[in-house]
Amino acid sequence: MFRFANYLVLVSFVACISGYCRADRQDILNALYSSHFPAEENTDKPLGFSLEGELGVIDSSGNTNTTSFNGSLVATHEMKKWSNRYALEGIYTQSTNSDNERNTTAQRFNASIEADYKLVDPRKRVFIFADYEDNRFDGFDKQASIAAGWAKVGIQTEKTELRYSLGPGYNVARPQDETDEDTSGFIVRASAEYVYQWSSGARLRQSISTTAGSTTTLSRSETSISTKVIDDLAMKLSFILDHNSSPGTDIEPLDTRTSVSLVYQFF
Repeated sequence: MFRFANYLVLVSFVACISGYCRADRQDILNALYSSHFPAEENTDKPLGFSLEGELGVIDSSGNTNTTSFNGSLVATHEMKKWSNRYALEGIYTQSTNSDNERNTTAQRFNASIEADYKLVDPRKRVFIFADYEDNRFDGFDKQASIAAGWAKVGIQTEKTELRYSLGPGYNVARPQDETDEDTSGFIVRASAEYVYQWSSGARLRQSISTTAGSTTTLSRSETSISTKVIDDLAMKLSFILDHNSSPGTDIEPLDTRTSVSLVYQFF
């Protein structure tokens, strides 16, 4: 059974933020950035900076008491020659059994940055990608990767955007169990993202990425659909698949997660 108190706290948090995060702050922020990155005319995608935050809380009770939190911050910065995306994501789940023993069953933190340098044709680009992940339950102490290569915006209209990329890189993956194989080494990273925006404000996003190395392949698929609730507040349903072809000892290769959360558009 869900506890309504957590949702009241969540709504209060969003309401508090909405009191001072308004459109005029977007103008101020864009003005600050424009002094370093001048505006470009005749571009398909509007230039500027955007930031959105996501927060989901699930609290259930019964035979097992479970509390789960997931949150993220995603910023995009569209400039004359660069198109950048910065992301922070965290997940934490704790369960209490019938003996009142509390156990953490999920704990993951991920940070990534992707920068596209636009060529003469701004839809053809050179990209640089870097990420860092600390996942307590994936069999690795820490993981990090960096890659660079070719990217292209295949479709870009008012409602639809399709972007894909491919390039070599290097991945560092230190296993928690010293007896497990160190899978660090050169990789090839491929990714694709499709976004469709309805006139009502609802948005469908499908992203998929793969980093393939000589000993392991890490893949992720994220499908999400969001719809506006009020003003800059939206509700989002997500389904995520994480697959590791060479997991650590006693670790399942496939990890899935379904979540419902609130998303607030700061700028």
